[in-house]
Amino acid sequence: MEMEDKIINKLVEMDAKLDQMSTKSELLILREEMNLHFDQQEQILQRLDQERLFTLERIKRIEADVEQMKTILQIA
Repeated sequence: MEMEDKIINKLVEMDAKLDQMSTKSELLILREEMNLHFDQQEQILQRLDQERLFTLERIKRIEADVEQMKTILQIA
């Protein structure tokens, strides 16, 4: 009788664990949501990188203009 009780308890325990597990469709939905968020983050990072490059180029042009003004005004 004791062995049967252990088996029954183990089956009940396993059944409770199975109820807590995610289904394949739930995991696929979670995966799709994560991919969507990663794609959004990638787009944001790409935009930030482009803005950084454009800003650096603009700074270079401004510095060149400043140097040209210094020579014209004979400040440097």
